[in-house]
Amino acid sequence: MELDVFHLFLWEPLALEGTPFAINRVVILMFVAAFLTLAFFLIGAAKASSKPKGIGLLAETGYLFVRNNIAIDVIGPEGARFAPYLATIFFFIFFSNLLEIIPGISFPVTSRMALPAVLAIATWIVYNFVGIKNHGLSYFKDTLFPPGVPWPIYIILTPIELFSVFIIRPLTLAIRLFANMLAGHVLVVVFILFTESLIFSGIGTPLGILTFLVTMLLLIFEFMVIVIQAYIFTTLSAFYIAEALEGHGDHEGSEAGGSAHHDHANPNPQHVTELSAA
Repeated sequence: MELDVFHLFLWEPLALEGTPFAINRVVILMFVAAFLTLAFFLIGAAKASSKPKGIGLLAETGYLFVRNNIAIDVIGPEGARFAPYLATIFFFIFFSNLLEIIPGISFPVTSRMALPAVLAIATWIVYNFVGIKNHGLSYFKDTLFPPGVPWPIYIILTPIELFSVFIIRPLTLAIRLFANMLAGHVLVVVFILFTESLIFSGIGTPLGILTFLVTMLLLIFEFMVIVIQAYIFTTLSAFYIAEALEGHGDHEGSEAGGSAHHDHANPNPQHVTELSAA
């Protein structure tokens, strides 16, 4: 039995072929995810009331979840002003991922590296802009040369901080989202192709029914992955913004003065490590 999975990775352009603006299925589905995100909040805002229901309730609940449980919990009270950005990131990733389990589409846009890379670069720009705006050029100095560290340690620490903060962070953000969604997408499609081949060929109908049931379980599991990956990307983005907002210099001062904001802007390190490894 031969399974053709070539279409999972390469698609011919549908319009504007040979130009940097060529449109294929990936681009169209990216526009669909963007439209769903925009429509979700526009319809929710239009139906907002003292007792929202339907899409209005979903939009309000979703936004408040990101605002309270991610933006404010991770960044602190100042996180409220970053809630619109974080909510946009969360729901755009969610709808992009959700396309994977919609019959007839079965493709998460985030399983193409370009989109996670652009989202990671957007977060990179935001947290570096926040750091520069709040601390000026000392943001780079305090990041690369944290206060209170013996100067010989800088020989090792400074290159690590340079690569970690300015290179590795956006790279791991993009790769984590891309790899998880690509792996799930390939696995689900392979089981679907197996099911189709076994049932319609007539040579393995019982086995085809079994692979169909496995596919249904995989789709349920993938829905969980869809939500978790949107949550992880958004939470790590909030953490990076919190760190840039506070700065390494302020970190030392808050330890000395017992700043309450420090507790908000620096979540449990174990929690952040778990998110980074997910």
